[in-house]
Amino acid sequence: MKLEQVINQDPEIHGGTPVFKGTRVPVEALIDHLKSGESLDYFLEGFPSVTREQAIAFLELALTHALRSRPQ
Repeated sequence: MKLEQVINQDPEIHGGTPVFKGTRVPVEALIDHLKSGESLDYFLEGFPSVTREQAIAFLELALTHALRSRPQ
């Protein structure tokens, strides 16, 4: 999936904070849940408008970006 298929950034939604496409759920909410030790399933239960496919695609895109950005 491409980033624009997973994330939407619109000044009219949460002031332009990146959200999962088709929702009002900030992608940062997923990161915050995972950082605090919560599972992906727990996050998805709390935010049913986000699909598992969206969450996994976001994490894969973030990993790809991080690996490309690291110093050689």
